[in-house]
Amino acid sequence: MEKPLTPEEIDRVIAMAWEDRTTFEAIEFQFGLAEADVIKLMKQELKLNSWKRWRARVQGRKTKHEKLRVEGVNRFKSKAQRQITYNKISKKKY
Repeated sequence: MEKPLTPEEIDRVIAMAWEDRTTFEAIEFQFGLAEADVIKLMKQELKLNSWKRWRARVQGRKTKHEKLRVEGVNRFKSKAQRQITYNKISKKKY
């Protein structure tokens, strides 16, 4: 990690790490954090049970690695996904 991240950047990295369709490569491109750095950040910032749940969720998930994705999938985030701000999910307004 080159420069310390602001609280807003940390929040965005956490949100991107939770998103199924956002690859670790996208996080690295945007914030300069390799997969190992993201894992370390998540472990520092999340509660233990949340970190374990996240780790179990992303381990082996094809959508988290660009090279493992199905050809033609190039989006970072699902269009139906809710907006995440400061680690809280805001409610959809209909």
